[in-house]
Amino acid sequence: MTIWNTLLDGTSLRVEGNRIVSDDASADVANVRKGAVMVPLVHLKGIEAQGEEVTDFLHNLFSNDVKKLSADSAQWTSFNSPKGRMLASMLLWHADGGYRLALAADVHEGILKKLRMFVLRAKVALKDGTEDRVLLGVSSDVLAECLAKANLPVPAAPMKCGQRNGVSVIRLDAKRVVIDAPTGAVADIWSQLQAQSVAPAGTAAWNWLDVQNGIPLVTEATQDDFVAQMLNYELIGGVSFKKGCYPGQEIVARTQYLGKLKKRMYHLQGPGNTDAKVGDELFAPAFEDQAIGKLVTVAPAPNGGVEALAVLQIQAAEEGQIFLGSPAGTKLRLAALPYSLDVAQGQ
Repeated sequence: MTIWNTLLDGTSLRVEGNRIVSDDASADVANVRKGAVMVPLVHLKGIEAQGEEVTDFLHNLFSNDVKKLSADSAQWTSFNSPKGRMLASMLLWHADGGYRLALAADVHEGILKKLRMFVLRAKVALKDGTEDRVLLGVSSDVLAECLAKANLPVPAAPMKCGQRNGVSVIRLDAKRVVIDAPTGAVADIWSQLQAQSVAPAGTAAWNWLDVQNGIPLVTEATQDDFVAQMLNYELIGGVSFKKGCYPGQEIVARTQYLGKLKKRMYHLQGPGNTDAKVGDELFAPAFEDQAIGKLVTVAPAPNGGVEALAVLQIQAAEEGQIFLGSPAGTKLRLAALPYSLDVAQGQ
């Protein structure tokens, strides 16, 4: 996007397709731990949903309870296949009398097309949210102070949002927000944040933060592969088990209450020579040549090596023998997630 090319001019960052690339990705990620960063979220794209029947429309299609979403709140949600496999993971929030969604850029066009097929005679309008708006991520240890000094809304808690002058600020966790702004307003926001010593960073830095927080992103490489529980989606509040039907609901509910879950999403780390990308398969001795899982999100580690979120067989995770690409590939080790997997394992 031209606006990002302009704002990144003179930095070590550049736009390459749906990514902001750094000359030194590991150093870029390391900056996240040193101070505040802002990341153009070009790996995400938005959808705007409007109309007097839009709440019911989204509620009947997504995994979370849209009807109970308060005006100052956001939620994780998903759009699933009839077989319960996640076609998109999404952040959903209220804006301008309707809703906005953020999802992976490489599935955006296909998901927008699928959603439009459900509109029929419903009084709903769906629009590509990237036509005149952009998404900017900010991470800071002093987030509230940083936002306030930049004249931005300060959501009080995670998954709360605030709006001002057409700008939405959605708080993801203690340190991060997503800013949804008109393209014409982002240069001023960028300047205000720079004045608070918020440094530009690349997509790898944001991916690393997703890994640390255990937040998955369904992309083209993992689309239609996993039910919600395999991606820990119910653990981060992305599934309601009390709402009515939606595509795939029966499978998701059966997995929760009747089935024995065999796969979960874990945090993995690899050594400095690890060459890993989203969609790469994982292996374990107990399963011989059969793949036991797949990488979901990958980022360089601040001190070298790689970190990732990956869905894999629970048995393999318990045995701790996980190899990348083949049974003889690079060995990966388990790392901590910010939430417990014991809550619903085996349900």
